[in-house]
Formats: sequence, structure tokens, C-alpha cells
Amino acid sequence: MKVIRLNEPGTWESFQASELDKTLSEGEALLKVRKIGVCGTDLHAFKGSQPFFNYPRILGHELAVEVVGIGKGVSNVKIGDSCSVEPYYNDIIGQAVRRGKSNCGEHLQVLGVHVDGGMQEYFKYPAKFLHPSNILSEDQLAMIEPLAIGCHAVDRAQISHEDTVLVIGAGPIGLGTIQFAQLTGARVIAMDIDDAKLEKCKEITKISDTINALGDVEASLTELLDGDLPTIVLDATGSEKSMMNTFKYVAAGGTIVFIGLFLGDVVFNDPYFHKKELTLKASRAALSSDFSRIIRLIESGKIDPTPFITHRIKFDDVPSEFEKLYTYSGDLIKAIIEF
Repeated sequence: MKVIRLNEPGTWESFQASELDKTLSEGEALLKVRKIGVCGTDLHAFKGSQPFFNYPRILGHELAVEVVGIGKGVSNVKIGDSCSVEPYYNDIIGQAVRRGKSNCGEHLQVLGVHVDGGMQEYFKYPAKFLHPSNILSEDQLAMIEPLAIGCHAVDRAQISHEDTVLVIGAGPIGLGTIQFAQLTGARVIAMDIDDAKLEKCKEITKISDTINALGDVEASLTELLDGDLPTIVLDATGSEKSMMNTFKYVAAGGTIVFIGLFLGDVVFNDPYFHKKELTLKASRAALSSDFSRIIRLIESGKIDPTPFITHRIKFDDVPSEFEKLYTYSGDLIKAIIEF
């Protein structure tokens, strides 16, 4: 069985592992990996800047898989099904999970981060975390998880059709966030430092209002909004500078949602924060219900993540080709690894 493992920052190991024991426990499924989306988490892990990460690790959590075996008691999938994988689970049911917040459980495990992920031909996984669709393509199934990040963030923001929403970062997470924000009926503005990404954003989401973050953002926003500011700001950059600036961009009484994260402290002026009576939220991962909801939205044609995919890498070429992803600029949105 082919496996590619990141042994330490910048160092891949490709090897032939011993044949996987195909004996399945109750509730378990045997999966053949078909497509793997490259996430910002993978890129940070390769560079050694991903928090809560240990080496060596088999990366890969944006997965399209085929079910090739099922254990006793599995009823939600059958052999031959194509599925998206919900890559987070709690091995201990803690307080957050009991309150319905499984995405931020105290004992959350994430494939490719805390435990080995999908850069291997086969692996076993609890079937309850599989979301089947024999309508969607393998590319679309591999895109469900990153879309779920944006979906959950929009739900955290509690957007109404009366809101004006600023989404910062026009990468794959930002693009997904924009699409789900648009479904609320709110006015949505996209911002990035890269004009090429903003043009691609317009092409994919049909958004009309974009701002380059290298300019005078506050002036651009107030001009665009007739003196007002966005009532909701969602930051998908993971940039400390960008995230700190959100406090200036949001209207009084507004809400900020941090989707990305950085290694450091969030620092803001408390009197200013109170003066505006702001709400600050973090958004982590996604809920199980987000996956099935997104599959239905794609199947019905309301959203389509296929245009996000701009680059492809053959599985065997990951050790030699992966680092090249850092050399692309605005033309890279999402890379897919293919078996």
C-alpha cells in the first residue's frame, strides 16, 4: 500500500507499507482514497508553522473516497459508494460535544493533523463520518470539507438579508464563505491583497463589490457603502495584521468572525471595542450537518466548487511537486492530489 508521510517540516517520505488488515470493527468502513484536496493546514505543516501539530504525520483531510468494505452495523453507506469524509471526531465525549458543539470538543481529533490522514491508498474510518453522494464528482466530494468551513463560519455570524458582509481573503475558504453569505440575501463584499485573486473571485462567485486591502480600506468601504461600514466581517486570511484590522472595518454593533488563525495573541483596544459594542467570534471546523447540507446544495446546483480547482498533482509526485505550490500567486486557488 502506497503511503506518503511528512516526517518533519520540508521532508516527505514515500514508501510501500505492509498490506492493510481489512478486518473491520463494528461501525467501521474500509476506504479507498480517490482525491485529496491540499489545504492551508497542509501547506503550514510542510513549512513547520501549523499549531497543534506533531511529526511525523500522514497529511490529508479534504477527501473523496470509495467505500470498499463495511463492518457490522453500518447502514448509512454501502460498498461502492462515493463519499466525502468528515475528518473530525471526538474520542472522548466532553462538555462541548454534549452541548452539540462537536466541532470544538476538548478532545477533537482531525485527520492529517492529530492523527494520520488520507495520503495513503486505503484506511479505516468510522462510517458515521462518511457522507455519500453518487451524483457528485470526486472533485466535488473532495471540496465538501473546505466548503463546510465557510458554511459554519457564516452560521456563526448569524447573517440576515439586511446585513452588509465583508469577507477578507479570496482563497478557497474565503470563496466558500462568500457563496454561503450570498445565500442569506445579504450584500457581500470581497477583499484581498491580490488583484488576480479578486478577479477570480468575481468569476466564480459573480460578486460585484471587491476591495484591494493594500489601499485605504476604510475609505473604500465608506465610499462603497455611502458612509456606512459592514455589519459583519469574516476574516479567512490567518494573517495577524488582517485580523487585527477587522476592528476598524466593522460597524458599531457589528460582528467579527475569525475563520483563520495565527500563532500569537489577539490584541485590541478595549475602550474602542466597548464603544462599538462589538461581538467577536472564532469559527472552528464544521458540524456533521454542514456536510449533508452542502452536498444537497451542490446536487441542486445552488453552489459549485469545481471552479476552485486550479492545479492537480499526481499522488506519486507529491514529494517532488508539493513545494512548487508556494511559487504560485493569484492563479492558485485549490490543488487536488489524484490517485
